[in-house]
Amino acid sequence: MILKGKTWKFGANIDTDAIIPARYLNTSQPEELAKHCMEDADPDFPHKVSQGDIMVAGKNFGCGSSREHAPIALKAAGISCVIAPTFARIFYRNAINIGLPILECEEAAEGIQEGDVVEVNTDTGAIKNLTTGAEFQAAPFPEFIEKIMAAGGLMAYVKERTRNNG
Repeated sequence: MILKGKTWKFGANIDTDAIIPARYLNTSQPEELAKHCMEDADPDFPHKVSQGDIMVAGKNFGCGSSREHAPIALKAAGISCVIAPTFARIFYRNAINIGLPILECEEAAEGIQEGDVVEVNTDTGAIKNLTTGAEFQAAPFPEFIEKIMAAGGLMAYVKERTRNNG
């Protein structure tokens, strides 16, 4: 899968409360969560982000609680991919479960600036900064995760598999 978008950059240790503040967790509707995504870090973010944009962050992105609301909010806000040196493990799994590609690449996280246009090949892990020409390499997803991503998330993957095997 090839993704291309403008980047938004955040620092290290962005926790799930920064991604979607707890005061909005009275809903699990993606459209409602998107309206408040990252608003404590950047109050205008929900109004500035566009479909297909890419988020770049520092180490330990998605730390904090295990709530699935955080990756749902990012995806619903239009974020097509997150690049960071490391992710909190539960956030990593939750992102995969909903079909939000996340790539670990410290060099890319350091070398990409906010506003750069980036192209990501989730099949190979190749990341190209189209603004500067810099290229980076993240580890590609294993084949089974690629299939989950292609289906749009774990539930869609399971439904597809049971439909095809049933």
